[in-house]
Amino acid sequence: MPSETTKASVVVRNATLDDVPAIAALVLKVYGRPADGYTPGMLRGQISSFPDGQFLVEYDGDVVGYAASFIVGEDLALQPHDWIEITGNGYAARHDPEGDWLYGMEVCVDPEIRRTRIGQRLYDARKQLCEEWALRGIVFGGRMPGWKRKRKQYPNPEDYVEAVRAQKITDPVIRYHLRAGFEPIGVLHNYLDEDKDSGGHATHMVWRNPYEVEVKSSSKVSYATKERVRVATVQVQMRAVKSFEEFMSNVEYFVDVCSDRRADFVVFPEMFTLQLLAFEKRKLRPAESIEALTKYTPRFIEEMRELAISYNINIIGGSHPTRTDDGDIQNVAYVFLRDGSVHAQEKIHPTPDERHWWNIKGGDSVDVIPTDCGPIGVLICYDSEFPELARRLTDEGARILFTTFCTDSRQGYLRVRYCCHARCIENQLYVVTSGCTGNLPNVENMDINYAQSAILTPCDYPFAREGIAAEIAENVEAVVMADLDMSDLSFARSEGTVRNLRDRRFDLYRVAWKHGG
Repeated sequence: MPSETTKASVVVRNATLDDVPAIAALVLKVYGRPADGYTPGMLRGQISSFPDGQFLVEYDGDVVGYAASFIVGEDLALQPHDWIEITGNGYAARHDPEGDWLYGMEVCVDPEIRRTRIGQRLYDARKQLCEEWALRGIVFGGRMPGWKRKRKQYPNPEDYVEAVRAQKITDPVIRYHLRAGFEPIGVLHNYLDEDKDSGGHATHMVWRNPYEVEVKSSSKVSYATKERVRVATVQVQMRAVKSFEEFMSNVEYFVDVCSDRRADFVVFPEMFTLQLLAFEKRKLRPAESIEALTKYTPRFIEEMRELAISYNINIIGGSHPTRTDDGDIQNVAYVFLRDGSVHAQEKIHPTPDERHWWNIKGGDSVDVIPTDCGPIGVLICYDSEFPELARRLTDEGARILFTTFCTDSRQGYLRVRYCCHARCIENQLYVVTSGCTGNLPNVENMDINYAQSAILTPCDYPFAREGIAAEIAENVEAVVMADLDMSDLSFARSEGTVRNLRDRRFDLYRVAWKHGG
């Protein structure tokens, strides 16, 4: 008799970026409002920083549980700390691949699910990960919600924890953790202010890996393994073209060149599609020219997408004016991945000239884009001069930041160049820039251009001299490529001469984003 095959009702697996909306909905359901949990940006940061450490539970296809964790060194794990400081403001930005301890930053379970041991499954997944990676154990700050009722009897939270441990009183969360094999090693004072029932404090809980030995197992993923990504940047000579087909033929030439050399990414400049105005029958006013360009958007997207697929390369397609659903015109960078997917990143800060001459409006979101080479970020020209944007992308897991620009003078170019290198150093990531050169005599506001495109690195021993992996000469049309080693970034962030990300003072400052940031 043939056996009947049924789909599993309860599934425990690693979370992916596609799960972010479902996890965000779960957090909202559990905590009541987003401010009490994690924003989508934080969730993306957690998953991007350490995909192996984020677990979720599906019950009949619905996400009912989520556990977030990352690796830290013993100097952070076992010393006094607060939640904001050790989690990097909820993004898991303090993840250290060379660390010894798995830090649990959250376990979130749907309150409507009972008798399925969702929490236990999540803790078991963490323990299994700890054993596979040969980490010393798990550490976290656990709630102690019963302390509020017993505060007069036990004004010292340490005494309260000890009383629960001695079974003199009961605290449901502490008792649960004790039964799960965790032991308290102290109290973390002022751990999370939002936890009023615990008085803002937390029980400093530890589970020690029974299989851990002094020499770590080879089963742990090694960040010494070379993770090489080949990137190419194109410095485009703006020129008059006679048709859309001629414009695309020029673009295809560069894509072909970079694909032949097995580049993973090729990036084009901001507003390089302005060449399409060269064959307009009359000279257009600035506002008219941008309006005319928006008519090419669907065709531009489709043909660039086909290039990415046919040449097996990820294309950062510069930027192109686009009319949005609300009727505004925005400066949008399109990313065409070789799997056929298309992503858009709007310019957040239009320049004064863009607002005045072209009536371009600013966007309202900036997020990482998942690729087959890991998460990337895209900033358009002026946006690179605002450090908050690059920091957000870094917190969400970006290791490469692509900056497209279009500047008319050396002063304007240098503003972008210096700021890009600053973003590179302060975030310990790679930055790839691409700009326009030449001129378009028949197009208003594009009379002249100045550029020197480059591939930039942090300034430390593993990287290129002067922090420049490759650079194009000023104001010439050319392509340069470089192999970027992602393991060098991991080393710099954990062992570098300076450790900008790790050494942030979350006890003094942080960047808070509105509307899901």
